[in-house]
Amino acid sequence: MPIGVTINALSVLFGGAFGAFAGKHMSENFKNGLNMVFGACSMTMGIFSIAPMKNMSAVIFAVILGTGLGLLIHLGDWINKGAKWMQSLIMKVVPQGNPDMSQAEFDATLVTVIVLFCASGTGIYGALTEGMTGDTSILISKSILDFFTAAIFAANLGYVVSLIAIPQFIIFALLFAFAGVIFPLTTPTMIFDFKAVGGVLMLATGFRMIKVKMFPTADMIPAMVLALPLSWLWINVIGPML
Repeated sequence: MPIGVTINALSVLFGGAFGAFAGKHMSENFKNGLNMVFGACSMTMGIFSIAPMKNMSAVIFAVILGTGLGLLIHLGDWINKGAKWMQSLIMKVVPQGNPDMSQAEFDATLVTVIVLFCASGTGIYGALTEGMTGDTSILISKSILDFFTAAIFAANLGYVVSLIAIPQFIIFALLFAFAGVIFPLTTPTMIFDFKAVGGVLMLATGFRMIKVKMFPTADMIPAMVLALPLSWLWINVIGPML
């Protein structure tokens, strides 16, 4: 059972509802301050995941080649298009929350939130990790961040943020199921390298959250796909030749 996936979706659901209800009592300074802390926590999770890696060269190759592939096929643009489609469906159910926001600003922010919760490197990494190893720690830690992140965004966007939990659960549950098929083909060393690649994505996500550098995190997602085969290649082919 995808326990971590379920907890993560519930954190967005309840966080969004809480933020929409209590948003008028939150100052801009309070919202900005928490967002900086969220970014620092994401980077901490990334560093923790990178530390145990076994084959640095394989991890670096996976990140570079995966990001290059994502940029080549414009994966980030496709994800944004999907987010806009989801936005149009959600807006039919729940109206705009903050009447002071322009429609253009509301649309842009909502698309950002959909991508953040449904297509973030941290979420994909966490769902795959739980499916492969049963480790829920990444998604549970992410759930704590997501609850407050959803609350902050919902303070301006309204209850629409809560509904993002539905597509998020569907996407992560599919990743969870897919990972269960892959795990028997892996080794502990490959898992460590896979986690390290996910840690790089979490680190990049943290920099985006604090607005230091807008890494193309959506385009970096293919690195997660390449992590395992490149780690296997390094262990069984390249490593013995060196």
